[in-house]
Amino acid sequence: MCPFCYIGKRNYEAALKQFADSNRIEIEWKSFQLDPTIPGNPENKNNVYKYLADRKGMSEAQSRKMHDNVVEMAKQVGLNYNFDNAVIANSFDAHKMIQLAKTKGLGDEAEERLFRAYFIEGMDFGDIPTLVKIGQEIGLESTEIEAALLSDDFAYKVKSDVAEAAQLGIQGVPFFVFNRKYAISGAQPTESFLETMQKSFSEWEKSNPKPAFEVIEGPVCKPDGKCD
Repeated sequence: MCPFCYIGKRNYEAALKQFADSNRIEIEWKSFQLDPTIPGNPENKNNVYKYLADRKGMSEAQSRKMHDNVVEMAKQVGLNYNFDNAVIANSFDAHKMIQLAKTKGLGDEAEERLFRAYFIEGMDFGDIPTLVKIGQEIGLESTEIEAALLSDDFAYKVKSDVAEAAQLGIQGVPFFVFNRKYAISGAQPTESFLETMQKSFSEWEKSNPKPAFEVIEGPVCKPDGKCD
């Protein structure tokens, strides 16, 4: 639900395209709830302008102006935000689905689909059938999604990520951590991501050199269940 996270994701992806060793980068998404106090499934849901106005103690006109500015920022990275249709919902169940997707190697797909659902399509991911539909679109089975939403294990994974963020002193998102040593806070420009990535990777590579042998590639199966 953080508009800067989707923008930051696009800037990070742009940096990754320019990074020569992008195939050696592993991305892991972590759960972080901006507002866990949002009711689970209220009968009447605020629009995004009133929600931010109430939360920040400002007028709706000020809130709309702030959102208009973010819309322009998003356009710079090719995203067409539609806040008029955005549905304010508690994100805990969506995070449980992301945790499920991560076990299938679909964490990035889940994040991208949920961002698009919220910021562009105005879908309500606080609604279970809607969340199941979103999950199916990225390759998850409806039965496993429904089971994950009821699972204490996946709820624990979400809470563990939130606790880890607190331990690291992270108070807002987006927040990108590179090799547990460098970090970028906020939707920084592509150049900042690329510079940090290069610095972090060069240090990591010194202690994790490539194998000395030559590899002849062929069909393989991997621990995540994917087979070429």
